[in-house]
Amino acid sequence: MNKPVIIVESPTKVKTITKYTGNAYSVTATSGHLRDLPPHELGIDIDNGFAPDYVNIKGKQKVIKALKSAVGDADDIYLAPDPDREGEAIAFHVADLLKKKGRRFHRVMFHELTKTGIQKGLTEPTELNRNRYDAQQARRILDRLVGYQISPLLWRKVRNGLSAGRVQSVAVRIICDREREIFAFDPQEYWSITAALEGANPPRFEAKLVKKGTKNITIGNQAEADRIVDELSRQAFTVDKIVQKTIKRNPQPPFTTSKLQQEAIRKLGFTAKKTMAVAQELYEGIDLGPGEPVGLITYMRTDSTRIAPEAAHEALAHIRSVFGNDYAPDRPRFFANKNKVQDAHEAIRPTGISYTPESVKRYLSKDQLTLYTLIWKRFVASQMSEAQIDQKTITIAAGDYLLSVSGSTVRFPGFMALYQPEEDKNGAPDKDKGDKLPQLDEKEVLKLIELDPKQHFTTPPPRFSEASLVKELEENGIGRPSTYATILSTIRDKGYVDLINKAFRPTELGFIVNDLLVENFPTILDIEFTANMENDLDRIESDQLQAVRLLERFYGPFSQRIEAAKDRMRSVKGVGMDTGLSCPECGKELKIKLGKNGPFLACSGYPDCKFSRNYARTDKGTVEPVEPDLTVAEGKSCEKCGSPMVVKQGRYGDFLACSAYPDCKSTQSLNSGANAAPIGVKCPEPGCNGDIVEKKSKRGKVFYGCSRFPKCTFASWDKPVDMACPDCGAPFVVEKTTKKEGTVLTCASEGCGFRQRT
Repeated sequence: MNKPVIIVESPTKVKTITKYTGNAYSVTATSGHLRDLPPHELGIDIDNGFAPDYVNIKGKQKVIKALKSAVGDADDIYLAPDPDREGEAIAFHVADLLKKKGRRFHRVMFHELTKTGIQKGLTEPTELNRNRYDAQQARRILDRLVGYQISPLLWRKVRNGLSAGRVQSVAVRIICDREREIFAFDPQEYWSITAALEGANPPRFEAKLVKKGTKNITIGNQAEADRIVDELSRQAFTVDKIVQKTIKRNPQPPFTTSKLQQEAIRKLGFTAKKTMAVAQELYEGIDLGPGEPVGLITYMRTDSTRIAPEAAHEALAHIRSVFGNDYAPDRPRFFANKNKVQDAHEAIRPTGISYTPESVKRYLSKDQLTLYTLIWKRFVASQMSEAQIDQKTITIAAGDYLLSVSGSTVRFPGFMALYQPEEDKNGAPDKDKGDKLPQLDEKEVLKLIELDPKQHFTTPPPRFSEASLVKELEENGIGRPSTYATILSTIRDKGYVDLINKAFRPTELGFIVNDLLVENFPTILDIEFTANMENDLDRIESDQLQAVRLLERFYGPFSQRIEAAKDRMRSVKGVGMDTGLSCPECGKELKIKLGKNGPFLACSGYPDCKFSRNYARTDKGTVEPVEPDLTVAEGKSCEKCGSPMVVKQGRYGDFLACSAYPDCKSTQSLNSGANAAPIGVKCPEPGCNGDIVEKKSKRGKVFYGCSRFPKCTFASWDKPVDMACPDCGAPFVVEKTTKKEGTVLTCASEGCGFRQRT
């Protein structure tokens, strides 16, 4: 009798599963998907219920042949791809490829690659899940309909090789909308006043002015600040009220996919893509000794915070043993899921608490260890006692004015002894500040040491980092956590956004494509519509909606939009986008055009007028031509033929070219290390000893980057200044110039509002 066969998705799982199944089963892998829609045609029969035309993926013939050989004449096939929609699609396609009279297919879910997890999956097989497969197919068909019918429009109207995506285009829109909010933002001046005070007991402390009478105080300019300072300087300062309380703070739940991505980005400096790749390695199995591969974490694609009771009890036992009984609550802590969460899998947790980071350290790579430590600590901390934090708030009266100072100290650390989420750092207790508050009594008279008025400016909404964009997508129901890493990679790879100084900015191409898509496909680019589509896919999986009904409802209006856009979508190919600028040579309008080397300004009077320039955008989003620096060519001759060198503008900024072109094609870069000018500021990236140097972008705009590029990728559009931020302690501030304020120094750190005129 032929042995039953287990078919998994990843080859790295084979060794791990074989360890626990021995010779009872044969184990083989598909190495991902085997079948998909055809690469060069729509592959969907729209008139026949949107039936997909699946074909074997190019390059997978050898895998399919090896799979059929490994299966042989086996009667029982256990299909064990990943326990999600994509895995279900793989399982269905494998069953279709291997179908044979009398052969039985069993769907197996391995939520963790441990002895218990594998045995449980094999002893509790299920049928293939048609609803889950239909949900995956519906998503794939929707994405194909959008991508294959909008992308050709972009090729005709904008540039060859562009693409649109049902979810990726919405992510680009979110980034573009935020950038335009920043362009439109008008900083407002305000002032704060801080009093340095001293009581009968040391130390001195500072209190901030917060109210006049019963109203919160707002100080709009220096004259108003000076007047208030003058009034305060003549007042007696007395302690009005002291409020002390102890608050309890509960730990966060174990990780879901999106929360793991956000925390790994913030805490470890990983990208979302890297986070998922390393998590996959930890899930599939790590060799902890000769022939001992073990999956160290549960399945890493999940929306759920649910955990197995036995895992919680194991964590409690560890906590009591290592930290003591005070750190362990009486019973396990379980976390309720939010509405509309797919609860097929547990939260991401270690498969065994005994696999402590210290005990497996020597078997893991650096990246594997840091991510595993994060997951292990977050889970164990989720079962620890709450933290107790003492808070003290002191209100001080000075005539009609009220000042306030607060401090907090940790009475009992609880879970914070092991783990504190990076996202909560802004709300963390400030031990130092708490310790500095003196012992005061109500009605105690205080001595005024000095009054310190400070100028501030309101700050625009921050650009999205990878972490905050993942959070935005999650909160708006855009895509699924398992797709976030791909979305973030795709929008960068397509050239629609750049990640500069760890923040997303739209490229000119991103703005152009986004505006055309929003104008012609407002529904497809609508955040709420896209979120509702995700809900409908969930309804298909739960058998509440038929896939064909969703596709029919979507495609009717969409196909009408496609037909209309063929005629109505503005063409920028050869025509360009309006700028409102006039050509300095002939007076006709300058247009933004897309060339093979990127966007540039060109006169609409071409070919009669051949004026063109690179350009940059100001802080307000307006377009400004970038003039080439002609002085760099003065006195320079071609090394090959001796002719004078002239300045040209290209994809990577200005460069020198021989004036004898095309007979001589010699060029010289102006953006090399030798030509990049140091500005006297060290690179702020941890562990980097490089210098910040002035460079030029491919469009000729000045920016500042690390001299150790490409080993270090630090970059900033604003000029760093060798001065620590007085508000948050960041190693440097940056210099900005605006028409309203002139030159100001600001802090580049997210959430810091420091702003100072020079």
